Amino acid sequence: MTDSSPSPASSSRPDPFKERLHDCAGRIEETLHALLSGEGEDGNQKSPESLLAAMRHGALNGGKRIRPFLMIETARMLGYEAPGVLQAACALECVHCYSLIHDDLPAMDDDDLRRGKPTVHVEFGEAMAILAGDGLLTLAFEVLAEESIHPDASVRAELVLGLARNAGLKGMVGGQVLDIEAEHRTKTEEEILRLQAMKTGALLRYACEAGATLACASTEDRARVTRFGTIIGLAFQLADDLLDVTATSEQLGKTAGKDLKSEKATLVSLYGIEATRQKLNDLIEEAETLLKLFGDKADILISTAHYIAKRTH
Repeated sequence: MTDSSPSPASSSRPDPFKERLHDCAGRIEETLHALLSGEGEDGNQKSPESLLAAMRHGALNGGKRIRPFLMIETARMLGYEAPGVLQAACALECVHCYSLIHDDLPAMDDDDLRRGKPTVHVEFGEAMAILAGDGLLTLAFEVLAEESIHPDASVRAELVLGLARNAGLKGMVGGQVLDIEAEHRTKTEEEILRLQAMKTGALLRYACEAGATLACASTEDRARVTRFGTIIGLAFQLADDLLDVTATSEQLGKTAGKDLKSEKATLVSLYGIEATRQKLNDLIEEAETLLKLFGDKADILISTAHYIAKRTH
């Protein structure tokens, strides 16, 4: 009788997606560290070390770096791998990290833990946390406007404009306002989807859209990957909402059950866990269909969609 079990060599074969994600996270961490080191600054306009320390605490804490990964991999799928993509991806991650610092503040979600460590306001005080978030937000646009990002100034301008729109009133910040206003009252599915598309989805959608911008992709390809980003954004939020009610604080690295306690508007609260899981599965199927025409080049992005849907923290 033949033994059909996998050999030790085949069972331990590296996962290309996990290797790529790990490598990207390391490169993002290194680049952010250099950006926040304060080295090479003019003595007359040198950043305060106390502020840089708070910014580093909020940005260099071992995150998954999904948003920059999406930007880099979208550009790669579309045939563009210049060094400026990494810099642009770090600019986006600066905006994401700023949003987390401000989300954790007592006036917002009032969280003491982020990725298993004390939040910035706990470690450095509330005023410094606000300023650290401000510093990361403005640094993002400084980085994105640099000539090293892309040789075409119109591409850089489009990247800056897109980030401003997706991070601002019509995107993440606007979504945060809708989230605050939604507490303690029933919301329709349409209202919840709009809130989540702005608060969480906007930066994830921008990550894919910016990858296409950097690659100077065709109108059709831009539309396709932007729709993919929209789907990923909703999937990410649905997975987050499920984890909030099914995972522990130790698994999440932050306080579990916060949404339920705050009576936040989520699809889980509206339809329950199983219906939300089915919606999540449907989204991943649509994401796969969208990228089919790119063939093997889309494998990493499709794996990213599955990773987002099935993650445990």
